Amino acid sequence: MTNRPGDDYRPSRREMLKPAEYVGGAAIAAVFTAVIVFFGTRDWNLTLISAGGVFIIVLMVLALLAMAVKPNPEDHGDGTGGDPARRDPSDDSGH
Repeated sequence: MTNRPGDDYRPSRREMLKPAEYVGGAAIAAVFTAVIVFFGTRDWNLTLISAGGVFIIVLMVLALLAMAVKPNPEDHGDGTGGDPARRDPSDDSGH
């Protein structure tokens, strides 16, 4: 769904902080990798290159996985795939 200039849509706080979660997770993985590489090699250049590479790769993987997951709208979450003909007539859930 696209937002038009007249829409009153406001993203929730969770939606606003979602990118920070991805960057934070990638940063944690990069710092962990940097510590391991530095103590293994004592080479700052290799440490910084490894940390940067891991940061970018983890950030890309998290973003791609987030794009692959699309939650169902509530009216399609009943297992029928949104088809009213497949709904159980004895189900009185208000649909």
